[in-house]
Amino acid sequence: MAIRECALKNQHFARLYDAYQHRDAAALACKKAGGKVLAKLGFDVPDELVLAAGLMPVQVYADPYKELVNTDKILEFAFDPMVRKQFEKMIDGTYKELADYLAVSNSTDVFIRIFLYLREMIRSMPEMPVPPTCFIDWLFTRNRMHQERNELIIGLFRKQLEEWTGKPVTDEAIKAAAEVCNADRAALRKIGALRHGEEVRVSGTEALVIIGSGFFMDKKEHAELVEKLAEEAAEWPVIKGVRVFVTGSVHEDLKVYEMIEAAGGVVVAEDHDWGDRSYDRDYNTAYPPVRAVVDRYMLRQFSSKKAFVTQRVDALNKEVADAKADAVMFYTNIYEDSASWDYPSQKKSLDDQGIKNTCFAKMLYPAEKNEDLAAKIAEFIKG
Repeated sequence: MAIRECALKNQHFARLYDAYQHRDAAALACKKAGGKVLAKLGFDVPDELVLAAGLMPVQVYADPYKELVNTDKILEFAFDPMVRKQFEKMIDGTYKELADYLAVSNSTDVFIRIFLYLREMIRSMPEMPVPPTCFIDWLFTRNRMHQERNELIIGLFRKQLEEWTGKPVTDEAIKAAAEVCNADRAALRKIGALRHGEEVRVSGTEALVIIGSGFFMDKKEHAELVEKLAEEAAEWPVIKGVRVFVTGSVHEDLKVYEMIEAAGGVVVAEDHDWGDRSYDRDYNTAYPPVRAVVDRYMLRQFSSKKAFVTQRVDALNKEVADAKADAVMFYTNIYEDSASWDYPSQKKSLDDQGIKNTCFAKMLYPAEKNEDLAAKIAEFIKG
């Protein structure tokens, strides 16, 4: 399903779609106006602290058609192909021009390795145009000792932001930024309700645009647009089709979702960071600022990259049930191994419940490189 006419004619969706399509525009405008930008690799770099420091956060994303002129000389080929495309932009000057700083979180093991490469390049190849870079070394096990360690880690990130900007990141500024982020998440949950309910009024393709645009524009503007859009989208036509839950690799573009929805499915939910997971759990303004950041980022829904298999099985079961999905599609890029560890147990659990599922593993990137992918997806949806 292409994005529907009712969405394209909506002025609020049109603004979000423009930001999604032209992802660098807002950051470049910010820099032109004298502001500073921080690029984020990983989804556990706290927006609340970045905004409180007076920086604009933007997500590092891949250009699927970019030639890997530098990456092929430095990075092994056995990296997730999307990450290799991201790496090229971090070392060829793209993000040196677009952002003043780069923060890497250990959201996945591959991002840890990427940081180690970047750190060594900054040390031994100072001529390479890599922005000043820091690393957020979260501990992901959920117990008291690790919470205390994570508060220390986030305190260090706060100090790094203060060092970069030359001004304190105050508790008041963090709370104010958190209120903006919470408002944005609340608005996105209203969009989510229009996907997960008995009647589906927002397609998965449209939802990816609405969610993803927030990674590249002013957070307050995004919250206001999504809030207004949610009110109007409640009157959009109901979408009929097989309700599909998508899990596995991140989808930075619309291609796979378009194939699913063109075949008669509708993506009602997903658990990757460019979808529903991005707005799960608010910042608790009753907590001390650093503790609230740790609580928000460490206690949201489990990621396949940083969770035990049993946790991922339980999480998937709950999310599929909440979304009232008819079917589950596993989709994993080649060399992205972490999601595959969960798959056998997740599949068994879905089979035991009688939930139809299929697996597309070791997929080439970008998606159109995979021969007959649209036909295979259509076969599954029709079945």
